[in-house]
Amino acid sequence: MPLLDIRNLTIELNTDSGIVKVLEKVSLTLNSGEIHGLVGESGSGRTLLAKAVLGVLGSHWRVRADRMMWDGQSLLDMKPKQRRSIMGSEIAMIFQDPVGSLDPVRTIGSQLTEAMVPNKKVPFWRRDKDTELNAQKWLHKVGIKHPKKLMSCFPWELSDGECQKVMIAMAVSNYPKLIIADEPTNSMEVSTQAQIFRLLSQLNQLQNVSILVISHELETLTKWCNKLTVLYSGQIMESGPTSAIIAKPYHPYTYALLKNLPEHTSKMRHKSLLPSLPGSSASVHHLPAGCRLGPRCPEAERKCVQQPSLVHEKDRYFACHFPLNNERDEDDGTIT
Repeated sequence: MPLLDIRNLTIELNTDSGIVKVLEKVSLTLNSGEIHGLVGESGSGRTLLAKAVLGVLGSHWRVRADRMMWDGQSLLDMKPKQRRSIMGSEIAMIFQDPVGSLDPVRTIGSQLTEAMVPNKKVPFWRRDKDTELNAQKWLHKVGIKHPKKLMSCFPWELSDGECQKVMIAMAVSNYPKLIIADEPTNSMEVSTQAQIFRLLSQLNQLQNVSILVISHELETLTKWCNKLTVLYSGQIMESGPTSAIIAKPYHPYTYALLKNLPEHTSKMRHKSLLPSLPGSSASVHHLPAGCRLGPRCPEAERKCVQQPSLVHEKDRYFACHFPLNNERDEDDGTIT
């Protein structure tokens, strides 16, 4: 049974210009112990998908789904109290804006220890000290050089990178079943990025923690993730094992992303341009009909004004009328 199973999730926002579908029929399956990468441009709906899983919804959101299951329980049918009990203990999220997620008038130590579950095996008169030492241990693991000193600091005294490390320590300290990491290494130097990813990999391998990594850096995700899901303007383009997608991308958008990765093995002319799709992403207020990549897609034809269904081939999913590296029977739309 999948740990997280989402089918046909649609999120609508009630704006001044009318109702806008920012996510449309998105499906995602995450198994226990899996590292799954969610890649897409800014505005593709990646963060909204994560917030819908957590239940952190705005008053102007409308969420509809055929199924949204967490460990065999329906998230849509849960009461708010049940949903809150899962957050932090079973599902933890590393938010993209760490400074805005921390209380500016409270010390880092008080916020970190409040989020941590005390060890009940320790006598009650020693639990506060034990929790404080445990917090310092996790701060050291995420790359803080002087954790004891940082515990007495306020968020506004820290850099964006240090606040991000605090948020990561807060998320992983309770060994949740699922960690949703939204740009977890943003504002960090390269060496620290590798350290954070090694920590997440250790949690995955030793504690069987599932990780959903949200990022626009495809090259980083291909190194760390078992599976990839590609989003564009609120629609799923392609999903499947990372190695299979790299070797044989089916969707033109996935192919374009892979072609944009720097190639260090071949010679490139000085200041030569990387191949890219024409145009830019559509505004959420003026979305094209059918496949949202249609106006930019080099393989687009008249049929693309109809939204393609998500086709399943073995362990691969893709939504395209004219997939690459794949032959389809035009009469019934099946894979041949």
